[in-house]
Amino acid sequence: MSNLTDKLQNITKLKSGIQRLTLTDFRNYKNLRINAEIAPIIITGENGSGKTNILEAVSFLTPGRGLRSAKLSDIKRIRNFDEDENILAGDAWSVAADIMKNDEEFTIGTALQKVTREDTEDEGLHSIDRRIVKINQQKISQQAELGKYISAIWITPQMDRLFLGGPQPRRSFLDRLVYAFDLEHAKRTANYEHLYRQWLQLIKSGCQDNNWLKSIETDMAALGVAIAAARREQIARLNTFIQNEPDDVFPDVRLELAGTTEQMLDKEPAIKVEDFYIENLQKQRQNILYNDNVDGIHRTDFKVFFKKKNMPAELCSTGEQKALLVSIILAQTKCQILDKGFAPILLLDEVTTHLDIQKRDALLTKIKDLNLQAWITSTEPQTFKVLQNNAQFFRIDNGQLSE
Repeated sequence: MSNLTDKLQNITKLKSGIQRLTLTDFRNYKNLRINAEIAPIIITGENGSGKTNILEAVSFLTPGRGLRSAKLSDIKRIRNFDEDENILAGDAWSVAADIMKNDEEFTIGTALQKVTREDTEDEGLHSIDRRIVKINQQKISQQAELGKYISAIWITPQMDRLFLGGPQPRRSFLDRLVYAFDLEHAKRTANYEHLYRQWLQLIKSGCQDNNWLKSIETDMAALGVAIAAARREQIARLNTFIQNEPDDVFPDVRLELAGTTEQMLDKEPAIKVEDFYIENLQKQRQNILYNDNVDGIHRTDFKVFFKKKNMPAELCSTGEQKALLVSIILAQTKCQILDKGFAPILLLDEVTTHLDIQKRDALLTKIKDLNLQAWITSTEPQTFKVLQNNAQFFRIDNGQLSE
């Protein structure tokens, strides 16, 4: 047994995961409670039965917008036609969980809250949706605090096309990987996006206040370089891990960043890169009037290569692309365990699709051997024979969950 395996098993001997999950008015569930084991949890059922909704609920116990990146208002339950007309679905939803982190118990909750504010333009009142988070019944102001107690990594069917099309989904995927190691990364990316939108709006509205624009550009440059540096660090971390600890079944990958700022940081100190970023934004002000194609960290692409073939992921077969994605997730999972000292939860929605039998069984066996809690969905129960005596099985029929 390797030293790495020893370290991983020593950490995961201490249980981390969800013990009890409670949903209220969440998607298709009016009320749902699941008593969970710290082990693989298999949820099977027909398409549209609500399997993914459970995984999404778990994802909302971590920072961010969940595995679907949904609007908060879209998650609330819609009343079924067969319900009593006098029983209406509420305007809010909530997810609560009793969790363990290395054998310590905590309670986490998150919910949609309607906040009424005065609109100064029309002198009226309007409500906005806001997500609130509590840890041990105490409201917290920063979602990033959740990362100290619980972490989740997910694969969804939409990610089967991650390596095809535009760079935005890949960039978001990479930023999720960074969040696990840098709790401030999510805040920085959100602040950068806010400033970028403000900058665009000011220029398009004909703003001539150079000091105002320069102040925003300076802040954007500082945030942009910090975001780029965090992405570079994460890419280096995963590449080094994969090189030193190649998987015995899934293909080795090579990860790269295609972005001006990230590439400049390979050669120049951060302060010089910030100066360049500011100058570049100032030069591109005029271009905004004709298009929004401004260079910056919001244009960076996350490139993945099948190392053995030296082939870009987008040119690989569908099965190879899924195997490359799983390889990244496994490396990320092991890195997180070693770095953070507790195991993340895996949320694997129809993960076995496009995997051959060997890779499917290998993935399930690796999850079992890592002593992880993984929530896995499928329409086919027989897919999980390798976990028959080492997992908790649930079935969903017509929105009803049975063990």
